[in-house]
Parts: sequence; structure tokens; C-alpha cells
Amino acid sequence: MSDWFAIAAVLAVSVATLAVGAVGLRISRTTSDFYVASRTVGSVVNASAISGEYLSAASFLGVAGLVLLRGVDMLWYPVGWTAGYLLLLVFVAAPLRRSRAYTLPDFAEFRLESIVTRRLSSALVVLIGLLYLVPQFQGAGLTLRALTDAPTWTGELVVAVVVLANVAAGGMRSITIAQAFQYWLKLWALLLPLALLLLHWRGDGSPGPRLDASDWVEPMQGHYATYLTYSLILATFLGTMGLPHVVVRFYTNRDGRAARRTTLSVLTMLSAFYLLPTLYGVLGRIYTPDLIASGHTDSVVLELPGRLLGGVGGDLLTALLGAGAFAAFLSTSSGLVVSVGGVIGQDLLGRRLDGVTAFRVAATGAALAALVLTVLTSGLAVAHAVELAFAVAASTFCPLLLLGIWWRGLTAPGAIAGLLVGGISSSTAVLAVMLGAAPTGLFGAVVSQPALCTVPVAFATMVVGSLLTKGHLPAHLGRTMVRLHTPEEIVLDRGSYHPERRSGDTSGTTVARSS
Repeated sequence: MSDWFAIAAVLAVSVATLAVGAVGLRISRTTSDFYVASRTVGSVVNASAISGEYLSAASFLGVAGLVLLRGVDMLWYPVGWTAGYLLLLVFVAAPLRRSRAYTLPDFAEFRLESIVTRRLSSALVVLIGLLYLVPQFQGAGLTLRALTDAPTWTGELVVAVVVLANVAAGGMRSITIAQAFQYWLKLWALLLPLALLLLHWRGDGSPGPRLDASDWVEPMQGHYATYLTYSLILATFLGTMGLPHVVVRFYTNRDGRAARRTTLSVLTMLSAFYLLPTLYGVLGRIYTPDLIASGHTDSVVLELPGRLLGGVGGDLLTALLGAGAFAAFLSTSSGLVVSVGGVIGQDLLGRRLDGVTAFRVAATGAALAALVLTVLTSGLAVAHAVELAFAVAASTFCPLLLLGIWWRGLTAPGAIAGLLVGGISSSTAVLAVMLGAAPTGLFGAVVSQPALCTVPVAFATMVVGSLLTKGHLPAHLGRTMVRLHTPEEIVLDRGSYHPERRSGDTSGTTVARSS
């Protein structure tokens, strides 16, 4: 009976997602609809959609599993993922929206006036997107296996098919509504079972966790724990602003002020959500310590209702959690496929196919590539796999955005050098971990969490490279910086570079003279 409840829950979420995609197919017509929803999304809806997109498999399942396994040190994951939005709010959100680009490569070309920088940024978007898609598919396989004992590849394939159908139907306009709905589904899917589980725990005498190691409650214990902790903090704090599926959301706001309001709402929504997986991890240490020995800690959220409550009630709560987990996989995967498909569609296929067709073909290729990579890299903890994608984003797009927005001295040669150094060093470490080839000792710790080394090196390379190539400053630097830092109500010179024109934007940008 429990299998049927779980299958019904997963089907319900999938059908609801496809139904929204069908609506999106009817209302999405232009390239701007597919890429940025014609920049007409309100702050509350966009904040819900961003939260739904951002709260991935790592948030829904991985945080609880890591807290169960390693205790307090793992609280830096939800803290870092939330605090990263504060940095995004302060330094990036409004200027990035004012650039009116579709994608991060659009911004790179707009700011540096370099086609090479654009192409390199496109390659990095694809790399980060695929690295982030892998744990989503892994989590889907794990969830369906835990719920129904189905083969792991079944859940991975289901998510890939539903995401492709939804994204291809209506692009950004379709997934915005779906992701907003999925955030609230995920929140209540965790909250309602947790309330009943806590009532059971209270009636059971409020037992404490079964601690097998002191480091579960003592921070920064064990080999290289200090380095690993601070490297994790740096990756999660700075990586958020470099995630392509997060950044593209700010292009869908009406203006920079709306982008800031959206980010404040996101901070509130994420803070409320991340309290819940932590409590599941603590309850797991009390009631399901056997999952540590079996290596299935990522399934603790799905295991607890059946272990504590049992019966039909436990089956229904497990099915609800399964629906929430699939909503997490679908929402994050949809945003990633839109981001990667948008870049590939513009830069590789845009000259051969029309905008909408290029987007659909590129999105299909991105999902299939991620599915293949998932099969090749099974066994990596979901939350750690996501953190590795953050490390690459923090080592590449974070310095590009911060220096590009706030430092006039950034040049195309300096940016290219920094992107190459940060991208190659961080992605090499990440791929070594994903393929099980990471060394041991201190060097192994650096490889497993490279951000503390690769982020400063990337920043330094961009700064030094730009200082050595001062003669290569962009020709329209002054106008570009004014555009990034001037509210939309104040108009800009007609001679400014407009990335939206290159991408076929039809949303009606108004550009007039400034005194």
C-alpha cells in the first residue's frame, strides 16, 4: 500500500508540473518569454520561484543527511546557502538587472565588450549547470528507490523527462509559476510531518541523540576540519552569486528595485525553510542511527515517518515527503536546464535555428548530458555534490561579477585569465572528487573543498591581469558603468551597448538621453 501512496504522490507532482507547462505553451510566444518571461514577474512570485528553484535535492534531503552523519559542522551548509543571498542583494542584484542581459555570458560581453569572454563564460555556465544537475537526478533516483524499491535510474529518468517536457513547452514563463508553487509544496511537505514527528518525540520522553563521536556536537574536530569548514563557508557564501540558474532570475524582474525586494523576500523564505531539514537530521540521530552504517543518510527524511509512526499515517506522510522531494528535483532541474539551454541556444545554435527552436534543442541536449554524467558519478553525497558546483561558481563568476560591477579597472584579458585559472583549478578538483580519484592527506582536503584556494587565486589573477593590460579597457566603459549603477528611471545615452538586442529581445527597452 505504501508503494501506491508514494507513486500517486510522485505522479501528482509530475502531472501538476506538466499542466503548468501546458499553460506556458499557450502564453509563451517570443524569445523573451522563453528566456526571461518578458521581464514581467512580480517580486513575491519571483521570490517564491527563486526559493523553489534554489532549494534543491541538497536542501530537501542532503542537509538532514549530513547533519545526521557529521553534526554541527554541517550547519554551515544552510547558513552559507542563505547568507549567499545577502551578498547577492548588497553587491549584485540591482546592477545585474540593469544590464538587461539574458544570461551571464551576455553580461560578460556587455561589461567587457569581448566575444572571447562571452564564449568562455558560456562554457563555464554549461559546466556549472551540469555539475548542479547531477545531484538533482541522483536525489530523484534515491527518493524513488527509498519509496518503492525501484531501480535508481527510474527516478533519474522520470525527472529528466518531466523537466524537458515542461521547459520545452514554455521556457521561463512556464517554470516560474511551477517553481513558485513548488516552494510552498516543499515547505509544507517538510513542516506537517515534522510537527507530528516532534509530537511523537515529545510523547516518547524527549530522548537525546545517540552520540558515537564527540565531534558531532563539537565544531571543527577531526583532520583538516578548520580548513574544510572555512573553505565550505567561502564556497557557499560566494558561490550563490555565480550560479547561472539563480542569477538569471533577476533578469525577470521589472527593474532593479524589484530585484532587491525579491532578494529580501528570498532571504526570509530560505531562513524559514532551512530550520526544518536540520531538525530531521537531529531526529535521525535519535531514531535512525543505523543509516550511518549503511551509508544511506540522505534518505533519513523519507525514513523517519515509517520508523516513528508506521501504519497508514506513516505511509501518507512518507508519500507527502516524496512529493516534496520530487518538487525539489523538478524545480531546480528546470531552472538549470533553462540556464544551460539558454546559453547553448544563443551561442551555438542561434545562427542556425530560430530563438525558440534553438532553446528547445539546447535544453534537450543539456538534460541528456546531465543524465549520462549522473550514471557515471553515482555514490557522492547529494549535498557535497552541490557544494562542489558552488566552489566552481565562486571561483569564476563571483570575481567576474564583483570586479565587473564595482571596479572600473577590469579588462577583458584580466577577466579571461581569472576565469581560466579559477575555472580549471576548481573544476579539476571537482571532477577528481566526483570520479573518486581524490588523493589523501592535506592535498586531498584541498581537492575535496577547493574554494579557499581557488577563489583568492581567481580574484588575484583578474586584478593582476587587468593591471598589466590597462590599455585594453572597454571602449564604452563609462557608459556601461553608469548604466549598471543608475536606476532605471534615469535614462542612458543612446550609444550604450545593448545585449538584449543581440539576443532578439522584444520587451521594449526604452533608451533616451542623459544630461
